[in-house]
Amino acid sequence: MHKRPIRIEPSILSGDFGRLADEAKRLEDAGADGIHIDIMDGHFVPNLTLGPRAAAAINRATNLFLDLHLMIYNPFDYIEKFVESGADRITFHFEATEDVDDTLAFIRRCGCKAGLAFRPETSYAMIQKYLYQSDLILIMTVSPGFGGQKFMPEMLEKIRLTREYCDRNRIRQGGIIAKPEIKSDALPPFDIQVDGGINEETGKQCVEAGANVLVSGNYLFSQPNLKQAIHNLRSSV
Repeated sequence: MHKRPIRIEPSILSGDFGRLADEAKRLEDAGADGIHIDIMDGHFVPNLTLGPRAAAAINRATNLFLDLHLMIYNPFDYIEKFVESGADRITFHFEATEDVDDTLAFIRRCGCKAGLAFRPETSYAMIQKYLYQSDLILIMTVSPGFGGQKFMPEMLEKIRLTREYCDRNRIRQGGIIAKPEIKSDALPPFDIQVDGGINEETGKQCVEAGANVLVSGNYLFSQPNLKQAIHNLRSSV
């Protein structure tokens, strides 16, 4: 059986905004698998954060995988700018656009991995519909827009249902349906990401439910030793 690799992608939103390049390098040295960059427009969510230029500056400072999480309306209009900024994966919200199919397809045409995020209140039924077109599904475990919120344990069932659906329908990494002649376990599992209130305890619960990509911000950056904190989070699951 192909074991699900666990990726730790710290949210740089919880780092020092005045030293983004240094924080990116620190995450790389600390053993992170990627950097999660939260992009907020002040409309889809009430907060306002980073944009393409900041993402490009982070990209210049590190060789880590850049995971851009767009919490903005009309994400299609900004895809090319974020691709140019160095994004390796662009994840946008199902609730932020009526052009979900076109946006997923356009991100992939631009040579970037495409992720789709879901607010806690959005029905699990919507996740099933887009699994085949996505490289990753992000299940928010808090309401998007602010760091430091308390983990919502009721989201564990949504994670579990998503993983069971992927396994039952042989959906593997990249939204691929394993061909009958190929053993499904030979392909990497589909990526299910969680974001919000992730620490050693909640991270373990999410992985047990089926997640394999953990975004953690406040917890990791509040620890005195970032490298040890990332190691502890990875080891806990």
